[in-house]
Amino acid sequence: MSIPIKASLERVPGGMMLVPLLVGAVINTAHAGTGEFFGSFTGALFSGALTILAVFYVCMGATIELRTTPYILKKGGALLVTKAGIAVVAGVVMGRFLDEAPVDGGVFAGISTLAVVAALNDTNGGLYMALMSQFGRGRDAAAYSLMSLESGPFLTMLTLGVAGLSAFPWQTMLGAILPLLVGMVLGNLDPQMRTFLGAAVPVCIPFFGFALGSGIDLAAVWTAGLLGIGLGLFVLVVSGVTLFFADRLVGGSGLAGLAAATTAGNATAVPAVVAAANPAYEEAADKATILVAAAVVVTSLLVPVITLAYHRRLERLGVTDGQDARNARAAEAEPTGDTGTGTGMDTSTDADASTGTGTDSGTDAEGVPGRRRGSGSGEPAAVDGSGEAAAESR
Repeated sequence: MSIPIKASLERVPGGMMLVPLLVGAVINTAHAGTGEFFGSFTGALFSGALTILAVFYVCMGATIELRTTPYILKKGGALLVTKAGIAVVAGVVMGRFLDEAPVDGGVFAGISTLAVVAALNDTNGGLYMALMSQFGRGRDAAAYSLMSLESGPFLTMLTLGVAGLSAFPWQTMLGAILPLLVGMVLGNLDPQMRTFLGAAVPVCIPFFGFALGSGIDLAAVWTAGLLGIGLGLFVLVVSGVTLFFADRLVGGSGLAGLAAATTAGNATAVPAVVAAANPAYEEAADKATILVAAAVVVTSLLVPVITLAYHRRLERLGVTDGQDARNARAAEAEPTGDTGTGTGMDTSTDADASTGTGTDSGTDAEGVPGRRRGSGSGEPAAVDGSGEAAAESR
């Protein structure tokens, strides 16, 4: 008898992270000392989140390829800088009112600068790449190789410091990014190491999810969970609008910007890491983990719907990969030169592409393997090997 455990977990947005986290939280709520009771290796599973995360970031770093084409550098850099900028602005504004502590009463009880910054700073790379590949935009999917630099607590620590809150010693800042850098060095020196370490990325996720959940008390989840839905909508609207226009500014259609308006599953680990590095954030960390987890679910559910709706609008305008909406509207307004009654046949490539029946597979102009299909195919484009490993982690 076979039970589809993995497939069932993957049906839940961020399920490989969130379901083990919930299991850990249930056990901790029922009996807070379970890990200490068993001790040994079992106890280590309950308390070893930081160690597992260190391994995770080494493996994640190995999937980041330093060689990028100009298009990938421009697109990935624009989305990375824009999303980090949003988090800095939010951190500065909220830091002036809240400092490091969470709100201690009222409707917004539990919200903190840490929770908002952590939710904004990390993009769900797996979802982003899946959407871009499904819509035949291989170059945009490959841009995540640069965007993945936002993974981990380093960017959140940096943002909190820029916001004027409790800063972190340089040793702590370096320690937060060093595992990622070590992985990048190993992966770029030896492609076989990239393949070897990259395969371990998805394996680490349920284990650090369980360990993080072991420190959560579900008694506080109800209030924080409802607030987390609001946080997810905030991430979707604020980052979605900003990233949309950032994508348009660098020549895109805005589709990649919308697809990047998410919170990554591994962002739920950031509050605990930040609190371990600076005790000033300990009070905010537990509820921040729940809030960020709720934001992961909300953005994972809504972003595909919004992105698909906009993609269909682009198809009606005739926008293709690398073509912005203004050019598409101009092309739509021009006479086609062939307005027959439909009895003739036009065998040109452009005609096939405009009707959505053409297929163009192979390698695009930037050297990124991909496949571009018409609106009816719905099949994902191919993504490079390092991108697949990164996608599994998100």
